[in-house]
Amino acid sequence: MYLPTVSFRFAGELRFMNVLGIETSCDETAASIVIDGRTILSSVISSQVAVHKRYGGVVPELASRKHMEAIVPVVDEAIRSSGIDARRIDAIAATQGPGLIGALLVGFSFAKAFAYALDIPWVGVNHLQGHVNSVFLESDPPPFPFVALLASGGHTGIYYVTAHTRMDLMGQTRDDAVGEAFDKVAKMLDLGYPGGRVIEMLAEKGDRSIIPFPRSYLDKSAFDFSFSGIKTAVNRYIQTHKDDYKKQIPDIAAGFQESVVEVLSYKAIHAAMEKQCGHIALVGGVAANKRLREKLRRDAECKEITVHIPSFDLCGDNAAMVAALGYHHLIRGETADMNLDVYSRAAN
Repeated sequence: MYLPTVSFRFAGELRFMNVLGIETSCDETAASIVIDGRTILSSVISSQVAVHKRYGGVVPELASRKHMEAIVPVVDEAIRSSGIDARRIDAIAATQGPGLIGALLVGFSFAKAFAYALDIPWVGVNHLQGHVNSVFLESDPPPFPFVALLASGGHTGIYYVTAHTRMDLMGQTRDDAVGEAFDKVAKMLDLGYPGGRVIEMLAEKGDRSIIPFPRSYLDKSAFDFSFSGIKTAVNRYIQTHKDDYKKQIPDIAAGFQESVVEVLSYKAIHAAMEKQCGHIALVGGVAANKRLREKLRRDAECKEITVHIPSFDLCGDNAAMVAALGYHHLIRGETADMNLDVYSRAAN
């Protein structure tokens, strides 16, 4: 439930809005203070990769417990490093979903309590919209409307974005998210977790043309994705080359990565042309992949389309994007009451 009022305690002083963002949707505990949705005063992230690495993926129960351990020191550090006093925080934004329910509840409950204690407004925000808003924390954000390609460990989709808080889904993955596909292929190759970065590093040493894995476009005129086929193709290659595939791991990594990158780039550019947009935003954890950034920019340049990509620190889950998005809800008078709850999946 959203309440159509916002009351900031400026005591008659005209100044900017300091928003504390809190993010706990998966396995990063993050807090950030952002001014007016644009200027980052602080951004603190506590990663759980070392905890989940031994299991080959995120264990929800462990993630929730680690968030409970980290949330207070992470928020304290975000406030300390921002250079402002906690009493100068004007509002709070916390990730409401989608994500792991137990993990989300930690950050969301903390935000409620913190807002209540300080008697300031708060708002729950959509994690995916947060990723899209990460480009507005850079110096050259795209003008509205634009097309956004969101590629992450849990989500892959293309959106037509008309405002900070309004985006229409054009297409999404029908099975695994692209980051999940990277992790699963890395597991097939015994490369450890998380898999995206290690596959990218190995791909730089390999030849992407040696093993021509299939490109799964589904319908080239539509915008949905499927990554199950490429995973199957990699697994089949491993099974049929049991004696020598380990010597080919860099080439396998390069071929797999190229198959995925080509489809992502094609679909994003096709969506921009369909909507007659001259701008594309590439966001989400997989947006940190150098080959994807390079390929999309090169292909888009041929179509006179400008690509906007956040810095590496803003590609993964972070609280700065949450605070930035929260600001735009808040200035529209959209605040939450204490009955608001989290959700695991986003409505299409």
